[in-house]
Amino acid sequence: QVQLVESGGGLVQAGGSLRLSCAVSGGTFRSFTMGWFRQAPEKEREFVGRISQSGISTYYADSVKGRFTISRTNAKNTVYLQMNSLKPEDTAVYYCAADRDGNDYDYWGQGTQVTVSS
Repeated sequence: QVQLVESGGGLVQAGGSLRLSCAVSGGTFRSFTMGWFRQAPEKEREFVGRISQSGISTYYADSVKGRFTISRTNAKNTVYLQMNSLKPEDTAVYYCAADRDGNDYDYWGQGTQVTVSS
């Protein structure tokens, strides 16, 4: 069974940085496209970005482009979300997800809270 566990969330002041990690077990990590999503209170889940199986290709939502960076270490079965220049509107629960076949995200983590104070 594939499991995803996020870590690294917390409280940070506006303008600060955080790095989230997502450790994946139980599957062939290097075959997964990995994505990050977030959900703020009373809002729908929002796509943040994704990274290809090899890590060469990334894609970001306009709201985070230039501030967030996704990377992965296949040898450690881990994907990262580096968040810089954080804004209060980045406050949300952040989730990582794994796409095994290019159709949809099949596996999800439990989420980690990120709170940005003004």
